[in-house]
Amino acid sequence: MEYLLQVKIAALFGLLLLTLLIGFIPARVKWFRDTNGTDTHRTVLSLISCFAGGVFLAACLLDIIPDYLTDISEELASRQVQTSFPLPEFIMAAGFFTVLVLERLVLHCRERRAPPGEREPLLHGVHSHGGGGPEGPELENSIQHVHMDLQAHSPFRSFMLFFSLSLHSVFEGLAIGLQNTDSKVLEICIAILVHKSIIVFSLSVKLVQSGVRSGWVAAYLGVFALMSPLGIALGVAVMEAQLSSGGLVRAVLEGLAAGTFLYITFMEILPHELNSPGRQLLKLLFLLLGFGVMAGLTFVG
Repeated sequence: MEYLLQVKIAALFGLLLLTLLIGFIPARVKWFRDTNGTDTHRTVLSLISCFAGGVFLAACLLDIIPDYLTDISEELASRQVQTSFPLPEFIMAAGFFTVLVLERLVLHCRERRAPPGEREPLLHGVHSHGGGGPEGPELENSIQHVHMDLQAHSPFRSFMLFFSLSLHSVFEGLAIGLQNTDSKVLEICIAILVHKSIIVFSLSVKLVQSGVRSGWVAAYLGVFALMSPLGIALGVAVMEAQLSSGGLVRAVLEGLAAGTFLYITFMEILPHELNSPGRQLLKLLFLLLGFGVMAGLTFVG
């Protein structure tokens, strides 16, 4: 077995086991079941998420997008495809909008089926500071911004959130499975692990506080943990099939994965953390730290 394939398989099982381990911490520790989250608790998760945003930003801009643009250009040149239309960029945009459309469809279905009391955003964005809204400490307390609303106690909303987040994980795994060097596999695996750790941790807190039965919590976490390995397996299958059009397929999937990375970074992590009040300079520091760590790895490697 090739060393690259061994690294990908190790990344597959590593992501699976570590995601399950981190996800079951809130489900098994009493502190998470008895509290809605202290300021310290939310601050720590927020800083970790900012660090993950920097990691993802660097992985996308310094690794995935350059590699994808090189691969797609080579494939188009080998097939003598010449066009003034920015096809490589369009493929990335397609990956971005694929995830966006899928999530909006999930939210639309939830709004149509949910009772009126549950028709609130799953993921908080920027809150209005206009008249009639909370101000000062009340505004800060009203924004639970660790990727999800920790105060929305609804098993239905928890399921929809779980479904939306699972869609991301498949595309994240694709980015690992489609790589052709072991160093890239490890770098992207680190980025995904940092991001998915905070996501599965927060999702587990959400499930526990929504009153979901322990059996269903385990099922949710198990399925969610399998999503990235599933994406890795799909990417490996495309690489190993060695089809005549395999290079083009791989390049297109790389572009879709790059678009997904852009979505996660610019539509999820950065807006939710940087647009929320409090500790702005500290959040910026952790964002730059995450970017700097990945930039350093890229420079050394």
